[in-house]
Parts: sequence; C-alpha cells; structure tokens
Amino acid sequence: MVTELDLRLADGRTLHAYDTGGEDRLAVVWHHGTPNLGAPPAPLFAAADRLGIRWISHDRPGYGGSTPLPDRDVASAATDVAAVADALGVDRFAVLGHSGGGPHALACGALLPDRVLAVVSSAGLGPYGADGLDWFAGMVPSGVASLRAAAAGRAAKEKFEASGVEYDPAFTPPDLAALAGEWSWFDSVVGPAIQAGPGGLIDDDLAYVSPWGFDPARITAPVLLLHGGRDGVVPAAHGEWLARICPGAELRRYPEDGHISVLTHAESALEWLRGRADAAGAADRR
Repeated sequence: MVTELDLRLADGRTLHAYDTGGEDRLAVVWHHGTPNLGAPPAPLFAAADRLGIRWISHDRPGYGGSTPLPDRDVASAATDVAAVADALGVDRFAVLGHSGGGPHALACGALLPDRVLAVVSSAGLGPYGADGLDWFAGMVPSGVASLRAAAAGRAAKEKFEASGVEYDPAFTPPDLAALAGEWSWFDSVVGPAIQAGPGGLIDDDLAYVSPWGFDPARITAPVLLLHGGRDGVVPAAHGEWLARICPGAELRRYPEDGHISVLTHAESALEWLRGRADAAGAADRR
C-alpha cells in the first residue's frame, strides 16, 4: 500500500511524496526519470517485500503535486530528499534512480554522506561537458535535439517543446518486451506527467546540461551502476564514465539491454542495496 502526502517546505514549496511504510524496513528512495511522476516502482514491490525494503519517493519540482522550482540544479534533490526523510522520521536510507533519476540519486550520495547507505544508478546520465565523456555520442537523434535545445538556454528549450516535435526513444526489442510486460507500469507515471505540460521536463533537461552542483567523485557510499549496451536514450558510455569517476563503483553492463529492459535486472540491484546497507549497519554497531 502506498501512502501519498504533501509536505510543506521551509521555502514555501510543496513536495508530493510517497511512502510504502514499515519503520523496521530499509528505506530506499526512488528517483524517477524524465518525464515521470514520482510514484515508487510497482514492478519491484514483490522483491522489496521479500528483502524488507520500504519505498520512499516524491515528484520532483514541477511534476505532479510538487511546486515548480525554476533553475533548480541536480544537487537540489538532496535537500528535498532530506526534507522528505525528516518528515517521515527516516535517518539513513539507500537511493535508486533510473534514467534522469540517476544523477539525482548520485547527488544524494555526494551531499548526504552521513545518511546515504548505498547508491544505485540505472541507465543514468553523466555530467554534461565532463572530460573524457562524449556526451551525445550514441544518443538517439531526438534526444540530441532536445538536450541541445536545453543547452542553448531556457528560451530555446521552451520554444523546442512548444514546436510539437515528438520524442522518439527508438526503444530496442528488449525494451518493448519489458514495456509490454510488468514495466507497462510506466504508462501510469509517464502519461500523467506529459499531460500536465512540459514544465517538469524542461527544468529537468536544463539541470542535466548545467553544472550539477556536486562532484560524483566525492561519493563515499558504495555505488552500483546498471547500463544496457544498446541504450540510445542514455548511451552506455555515461555509465562507464561514472564507473571510472565514482570511488569503488561497480558497473554491471548488460550488452543486449536497452534503456527500459535494464530494469529487469533491478531486483538484483535491490539485493545489492540490502547487502550494502546491512554491512553499513553492522559497521555502525561495532
């Protein structure tokens, strides 16, 4: 059962949050992709129950019930997650992000080192303009056009979104199979996000191509990176770059998977999170 709640922040904004409950469970904060609502991933509920995991999440600013925060950077996610965790009485937690949620999960790892137990980024972006990363190489043409518009600034990005150009992710056969199966769940979070307008997407894309506000190399928590070798939305080079930069990061590259089908390996990532969190808890008790 998912409980939804609206949190009033000190700056006057509202964050719409989600919680599956269970004070004795490991809290894992889900970071959603672009454009999505923030509801936690129902296809992983059974695995979470087996592993004793509690899902916490929120709509990023500008999505769903969360107040827009124009010109937000990726780092701002850490402040919002800390506010949600505080409101729910959660001290320490793990984080898991998919696609555009990946950088936001990494932000929590870098900026909340005393609270984040472990980090998973699945099909996540690397920083724009990073040395040694050809950021657009291998990306589908519609993605390149959309993000180049963002790199040109807010006015150019707003004009691009108003032009009616359709985004074509060029999903692979494994992606389509996943979307026809349990990951059809995306219909429930992508459709409403799109219908509400492009505001959240615009702010997300502007944040991705701007300075993130943190250095992934400063993450001290364990990091697991999942990436499909046939991903054209976020090419695998992004995960490979992050694996080189994040200290002690583990990269699991699935050569035949794409942007969505990589999530068919997320259950093993939850097992990894559970193990790392248990190890951290044992170390704290010594």
